[in-house]
Formats: sequence, structure tokens, C-alpha cells
Amino acid sequence: MTAASVTAEAPAKLNLFLHVTGRRADGYHLLDSLVAFAETGDRITAKSADSLSLSITGPFAGALDGEADNLVLRAARLLAGDADIPPAASLTLEKNLPVAAGIGGGSADAAATLRALARLWNLEIPTERLMALGLELGADVPVCLLDQPCRLTGIGETLVPLSSLPALPVLLVNPGVPLSTPAVFHARSGKYGAAAPVLPLEEPARLLDFLRTQRNDLTDAALALVPQIGTVFSHLEALPGCLLARLSGSGPTCFALMQDEESAESGAAALQTVQPSWWVRATRLRPAGL
Repeated sequence: MTAASVTAEAPAKLNLFLHVTGRRADGYHLLDSLVAFAETGDRITAKSADSLSLSITGPFAGALDGEADNLVLRAARLLAGDADIPPAASLTLEKNLPVAAGIGGGSADAAATLRALARLWNLEIPTERLMALGLELGADVPVCLLDQPCRLTGIGETLVPLSSLPALPVLLVNPGVPLSTPAVFHARSGKYGAAAPVLPLEEPARLLDFLRTQRNDLTDAALALVPQIGTVFSHLEALPGCLLARLSGSGPTCFALMQDEESAESGAAALQTVQPSWWVRATRLRPAGL
């Protein structure tokens, strides 16, 4: 029986580390990353309809005003074309995440659209096929479809799900300046880095010690384009309870892994007081198996 309405979450994606290990002949960069998702994000609601439409709500809806097309509509058309059915659905995107922020917002929205419409249209599509469709939409869409902690390599298509990851408190901060991912990769210079060794996930202390020895290879390029990232780092690293501060993806969103939920909440309140124009969220990493 076909559902009348389906809602799918599109959580923020965090790169706990991000190594750029090479570049393919087609221009795509090769990556090695530990990806986790936060318990905050966008939301897609799909309802039965006679044609395809999209409305956008939420605090960042205005950033998408005037777009004739976006990843949500492209995902809907791609899935319908693959299933050889009309792309008929009324879609609502609740846009809670900043745009061009390095936390996978557009990719997560596309992945949530594919999941929601597969259920709305009662499609029995194999996971491998759904992942392949996601990759057509963007290199980050497959990991957002997986929606669980994983080791990511290749251009984003090689994923190893992780059975455990501590649900650490995390503070997300965006200085309010959009940053293009292609621009950051274009600005990156220097040699390519090495992949990380095997991940220690058994306990939070070991994971944190390991993460401190890793890096985000896009940090310098992002800082050159958006110097405000340096101010974000300074504020995060000065917060009581900050265990690790790092750029996520291509930025400009930064995250801080925090000692406990109280320090995350108090840190968020402090930052919103001194920097009211910043987007700040205290949340947690989503554990495996959700």
C-alpha cells in the first residue's frame, strides 16, 4: 500500500578528519575520512500529489530563494526516471542547516529525498542501486544515504560502516559566510596526504587521542578564503570542556567535541552572546545503528 506522507531526516554530516590523498584524471579528489552525523539537521516531507513541487521552510529557506532547480528536485526526477514512473510528489524541505557550510546539507537533503520517495512510491529498490543513483547526484550523497558513522575513501563511493562510535557531545559553529566546496579544493595546494591508520573506536578516550593526530587537509585553503574561520577556532578552543576543534569538510562550519552535554550547552550560550550573528548548535554525534 502506498503511503500518503513520508518524512525523512537529513542530519548534518561531520568529517572528524579529512585527508586529501590524491586526484583522479577526471579532476575528482581522493579522500580518506571518518564521517559521523549529528543529531541536528534538515527534514524532507514527501506527500502524494499529481505533479512534482517543492516548498522550502525553516530558518535558512531564504538562502535558497530563486533557485529554479536544486538537489532535492533533481533527486526526485532521477529516482522517478530510474523507476520509470512520473515524478509526482509534493515535497517540503525544512531548511535548518546553513547553505554552503561543509556539513553536507544539500547532499543530506538529496539522500533524504531518495529515501522518502522510495517509501512514498513503494519502490523496492536495492541498496546498491540507490547508492549508485546517489553518486550521480554528488560524491557526498552515498554517505548521507548510509546515514551512519563510516570510513569514507575514494571520491566518496567506498564506505565501510562502523559498528560503534561514541555519542560524543559536539558544538557546531558557522560564521555566516557561505563557502563553495570547489573553490576550497581549487585553493588547496601542496602535496597530497597519507591515509589514516586503523581507527580505534572501542572507547572515547582512545578515539579522541587518535583524532588529535589526524587533520583536515582543506583547513588552510578554507582559512585563506574565509579568515573568520580562525576566529571560530579561537573561540572554540577557549571554551571550557573543548576536547578537539576542527573544520568540517570544506567549511566554513567548525565543530568542537566537548567533554559533556553541559559544557556543550554552556559553550553554545556563551558563543551566541559574544557572536550573535553566528549559527551555533549544541548537539551530539549520532551513534551507529540508528
